[in-house]
Amino acid sequence: MDKIKIAFFDIDGTILEFEHKEITDKMRETLNQLQKNGIIICIATGRAPITLPHFEGVDFDAYLTFNGSYCYNRKEAIFDNPIPQEDVHKLIENATNMGRPVSIATKKRLVANGSDEDLVTYYAFAKLDVEVADDFKEVAENEEIHQIMLGCSMEERPKLLEGVAQAKITAWWDCAVDVIPADGGKGVGVAKMLEYYGFDKSEAIAFGDGNNDIAMLEAVGHGVAMGNGSDELKAVADDVCGDVAEDGIYHYCKQHLRRGDQDAILWRRSGWIDACKGKQPAGYRKWH
Repeated sequence: MDKIKIAFFDIDGTILEFEHKEITDKMRETLNQLQKNGIIICIATGRAPITLPHFEGVDFDAYLTFNGSYCYNRKEAIFDNPIPQEDVHKLIENATNMGRPVSIATKKRLVANGSDEDLVTYYAFAKLDVEVADDFKEVAENEEIHQIMLGCSMEERPKLLEGVAQAKITAWWDCAVDVIPADGGKGVGVAKMLEYYGFDKSEAIAFGDGNNDIAMLEAVGHGVAMGNGSDELKAVADDVCGDVAEDGIYHYCKQHLRRGDQDAILWRRSGWIDACKGKQPAGYRKWH
């Protein structure tokens, strides 16, 4: 893995524990060390741009948001893929017939036409409140919608998608879903990012924990599932690291370097020595 040039990270359950607002010092150290070694670090999340958390001491290079429907870096938009308007209307109609309120997401707003227990709980995972907006209809009709969120059981999913041609469900929780373009997803977003930067998939690594990360791990040369991740994700992953609560990503990288395995380390040359304050970890050998 000495050719790694870009690393993708899911947020909740991957670099950040649920119910927490800040990453650990070890996770911060990991991200900063990657950048120090010239590796682009990219958030890959289902969250909207306006709801991305800021972690002290970390400045990501690029962002894959709305499960890949809107990707950008510090300079410009890289990929912009909203849900077709006719499908937005059909999805809202289907949800209404199911008795389910929905929240729609533009690049600048998240607005809902109501709330229920599942939607409130879903938002709470990201420490957000559901905003029921008087202008919901106007937003739905006149603005580009990149994602729709609602409480939805496994049994309800087919009903939600009835008559919908160009949208699909992605989810990591059984009680709620994100609806995104049919030709979208984190895997598509990763591919667009790699194309933009001119990288091969072998030069990319990704870390995730949920089923909505499956396509992302499959789109890179080395996909790593968190120890707390879903069984479905682990089944497609190239490797599994420790739990997010135990700084799994930090220890995964550190352990592989200590083994001196050139095919399984992220830090280039003496990069980890800097992080270890000048002390070579056991098993370290210089790259050639």
